Amino acid sequence: MEWTFVLLLLLIGFIGSFISGMVGIGGAIINFPMLLYVPPILGFSPFTAHQVSGIVAIQVFFATIGGVLSYRKSGYLNKTIILYMGISVLVGSFIGGFGSNLLSEEGINLVYGFLALIAVVLMFVPKKEIDINIEKDLTFNKWIAASLAFIVGGSAGVVGAGGAFLLVPIMLTILKIPTRVTIASSLAITLISSIGVTIGKVTTGQVDIIPTIIVVIASLVASPLGAKIGKKLNVKMLQLILAILIGITALKIWITILATWI
Repeated sequence: MEWTFVLLLLLIGFIGSFISGMVGIGGAIINFPMLLYVPPILGFSPFTAHQVSGIVAIQVFFATIGGVLSYRKSGYLNKTIILYMGISVLVGSFIGGFGSNLLSEEGINLVYGFLALIAVVLMFVPKKEIDINIEKDLTFNKWIAASLAFIVGGSAGVVGAGGAFLLVPIMLTILKIPTRVTIASSLAITLISSIGVTIGKVTTGQVDIIPTIIVVIASLVASPLGAKIGKKLNVKMLQLILAILIGITALKIWITILATWI
């Protein structure tokens, strides 16, 4: 493996994990398209969608560990949300991770495109922000939360994602959970989800070891750094950053999907 390619993977891993820690996502929404499209643009051999989903699955696991550790004393980690949504998303992602081996390259991209499109719509739904961090002051429909988390886990497991890029808009818009509680708790939920995804990817032979290790090394450094920055940013700014990132990614993936159909 060329040293320039190693540097590229480190950069991609750093960018995705920094943003994941900052806005409460696992980084798949950033790293999946970057790993898929950037290497061939720069003249390197491209990864397949299956390889990318395997790399991203492991990266999300380590990136969310760093993010959760950074928020552990913040008061924003809500145990009830994490319990109900975490268990449901774990079961769903475990099923999705195994089932992804049965899909074609186009099928994986199509699932990813639909997830990103739904996330974009949810992010731009108007919402009133109530910034609290005390668990007893926070109420939400536990069974709706668990059901949606299961569906997200199954779908996100297909593309090697923890599902946070879709869970965050759902928690903000449908469950009406405050932004900072959402960001911190979604990292913990995504960490749980990534366990199922990782097991599914590894046992079906979809993980390319060397590139994965390189991306993970970058994640261990970047995710805690991003979480520290995220704590200091204005809530509206965090929401805007996430909405823009998801929107750009959705546009790019759908351009690719439509190009294969024309």
